[in-house]
Order: sequence, then C-alpha cells, then structure tokens
Amino acid sequence: MISKIENVGVIGAGQMGVGISHVCAVSGFDITLIDLSDDILSHAKSTIDKNLSRLLKRGKLSEEDKTEALGHLKMSTTMLDIGDCDLVIEAATEDEEVKRRIYDKACPVLKKDAILASNTSSISITRLAAQTDRPEQFIGVHFMNPAPLMELIELISGIATDQSVYDIIHEFVLKLNKTPVSSEDFPAFIVNRILLPMINEAVYTLYEGVGSVEAIDASMKLGAHHPMGPLELADFIGLDTCLSVMQVLHDGLADTKYRPCPLLVKYVEAGWFGRKTGRGFYDYSGDEPRPTR
Repeated sequence: MISKIENVGVIGAGQMGVGISHVCAVSGFDITLIDLSDDILSHAKSTIDKNLSRLLKRGKLSEEDKTEALGHLKMSTTMLDIGDCDLVIEAATEDEEVKRRIYDKACPVLKKDAILASNTSSISITRLAAQTDRPEQFIGVHFMNPAPLMELIELISGIATDQSVYDIIHEFVLKLNKTPVSSEDFPAFIVNRILLPMINEAVYTLYEGVGSVEAIDASMKLGAHHPMGPLELADFIGLDTCLSVMQVLHDGLADTKYRPCPLLVKYVEAGWFGRKTGRGFYDYSGDEPRPTR
C-alpha cells in the first residue's frame, strides 16, 4: 500500500474534473487529466488557466504560483498515462454504467497499490467498488461544486475499504486545504441527502403554481439568507445531475418523499440541463438570465 499521495489522475474533464484538477495542481500535486478528445482537454486547460488568472487578479495567487500550478498539469486521451498515479479520481457523469466502463478500462493499467476513488455525489461506494479489481483500495471522495471554492469534501468508505486507505485520503484532503467529513455509505451521503430534496421541493412549488421562478428564488435568498435560490442552484448543479441524485434517493430509500418532480423530469427530457446547456429554470441566452416560465 502506498504511504502518501504524490501523483494524481483525474478521469473526466467536465466541470468537476476540471475543478478537482485545479485544486490538486495549486496544492502542488502532479495531475494527469484524462478525457476522450483533445478538444475537451484543450477547453479544460483553458478553463483552469482562466480561473487561475482570476485568482491572480484578486491577489490570492502570485504569477509564480500560477505558472507552477499549470506546470503540474498534464492532459491525455489515453488511460495508459495514469499508470504511475498513486491516486486516480473518477469524475465522470452520475451514471453507474458509465463509471463501470471507466473502471474496466482504468483498472488494468493502474499500479497494484494505487487507490481508486469516485467523485460520485450519490451512488453506493460499496457497489461501485465491487465493479473494480481493488474494493479494499476504493473510496468515495466527493468534492463540492465549484471545487476550487467550496471548502468541504465528503469521504465515503465502502464496506470493503481498508482503514489505511481512508487515513491516506484524509491526509491528502487536508493538504488540499479542504475540510474532510466522513459519511456512511447511504444514498446521496450527507450534503445531497439534505440539499437535493430541498431543490426538488422547490421544483414542486413551481410545478404546483405556488410561486414563480423569481418568487421562489427570492424567497429563499431574502427569507432564509441562502446565497443562491434553489432553482438558480439547480441550474448551476445541472438538472440532469439533480434528477440522477433524486432517482438514487427514491430507489435506494424507497420513500415517496424522494419522488422526483415531474417538471424536473420533463426539463431533463427536453435537454434543459441548466447553465451548461443554456436553458433550465432560467434562459441564459441573453445578457441576463431570465425565467423560462
């Protein structure tokens, strides 16, 4: 078993994979970011560069720090390039079948003592671990979104996860200047077990005509001091991800209170995923977001 983390692989250059790579690179870890195409990886590197430049302008990062962080980044379209990594974090879409296919390709090239982690926000770690060749070295490492800004990381051990693996990852998270919290392996863990039903209830409030999009978001921002309204937050997270988590909760806990709102289902079926597609509960095609209904 490895004693500490030095080289990190991240599989998936979407919003979470990019954020995780950013955090690790700034903290001095060598990063290999894997995705299917050079175009996706080019966009990912550009995003990280822009985000680092933003921190530079705010005085939270020096030019030297930015250059050093970018120097830790390596992009690749082949799994072979994560073969020397001590830790590999899968940050793919919240789809168990997609994750399984990734593990099938990644596990054969990983060194025997490498730790494999998933950034899943809701899926059973025990079940995911069972689909790999190393359930004892598999753990959930759930970064919050956006990863560079949010201070918390949930750590979830599966039934087979070795305690030494948890300890190594706990130390790794502290080196990222994040706060680790331990969650039991229950559907959606801690944060999303609380957050997503609230968002789903806000969608029901819209669906039933209790309030408009603007009224619902204003009510929670001004009446409960939430920094973002629940529908605005849903668009930021991605409505497809919100639906996936609610489905995991509904299926895993068999309680009707977790039934996804039909309006949320309809928006996802329409391809309205929120900010990343330009339309969700808000339309982002203009200068300012405006409600779609």
